[in-house]
Amino acid sequence: MRNYPFCAIVGQQQMKLALLLNLVNPALGGVLIRGEKGTAKSTAVRGLEDLMDEVTVIEGCAFHCRPGSPDMCDECRSKKEYKTVPYRRRVIELPVSSTEDRVVGSLDMEKAIKKGEKVFEPGLLAQANGNILYVDEINLLDDHIVDVLLDSAAMGVNTVEREGVSYSHPARFVLVGTMNPEEGDLRPQLLDRFGLVTEVRGEQDIAKRSELIARRLEYEKDPEGFCKKWEPQQKAMRERLTRAQELLPKVNIPESLYTDAAKIGIALSVDGHRADITLLKAAMTLAAFNGRTEAERSDLIAVAPMVLTHRMRRQPFDTASGLPADWESVLNG
Repeated sequence: MRNYPFCAIVGQQQMKLALLLNLVNPALGGVLIRGEKGTAKSTAVRGLEDLMDEVTVIEGCAFHCRPGSPDMCDECRSKKEYKTVPYRRRVIELPVSSTEDRVVGSLDMEKAIKKGEKVFEPGLLAQANGNILYVDEINLLDDHIVDVLLDSAAMGVNTVEREGVSYSHPARFVLVGTMNPEEGDLRPQLLDRFGLVTEVRGEQDIAKRSELIARRLEYEKDPEGFCKKWEPQQKAMRERLTRAQELLPKVNIPESLYTDAAKIGIALSVDGHRADITLLKAAMTLAAFNGRTEAERSDLIAVAPMVLTHRMRRQPFDTASGLPADWESVLNG
């Protein structure tokens, strides 16, 4: 069965925006989606696959190396000649029950010891290179798997070591996690690695909720027909994402926004400076997504809740989220 079309999802605007911004700019650091059951978290992530772009990769490479990329694996870098093939980026799912070998890959120790050959069996991190790595119920992952994800997310490289033999390969991916907070929290070290975090709740508007139900039942009755019906919107979104990716390197950040980002970080007592940097990156990406070549204060304010909520040490304002009710008062104060 085809995935439910991303553009057919009713409501959940912040969640959808966070995911789309990471398609435009994978350097944002991924998305964590927190919310109750049945709020289209997994549906939205899987629906991204139909919006992802096609790239050129080196034929036969297990890591989908792109010609000329600084992140090519050792095997591709050593080749003098190679053929290329088209490759559509995709969503790779990491089950919560995955073993370490399934995630990082494994080495054939018999061949390594007897013949001195490094024979590597790729794992999920190899498949995820250049793609989206999706973990449902990410808060239930075993700690050692979390450690592996932290290392790969930080370094962009996966290293497997067994009996004094090691093998490394590129592992740059957009990490997307979904979770129900009622089932437990996420380790702070992993939480901080997510560029954007968004909260989702069940739709409370009667008209939107009714439309949501109608669309879902229509999809289940005739998935192919439903997807065909929504193809014009899907195509338009793919074209918008492509334009945004081309525009992103041209986006300018006015000097005043650096000051604004610093003011926000100080006012909300955010730990470190990663939040400030991510705030500006996200504002640039939103500007490109909206077809502009200059980021504005409104972009900064729009992305701030997704960037800052999970990085605040305390709640200095009266609102439940800890975010200011009036951003302008913070920026102009």
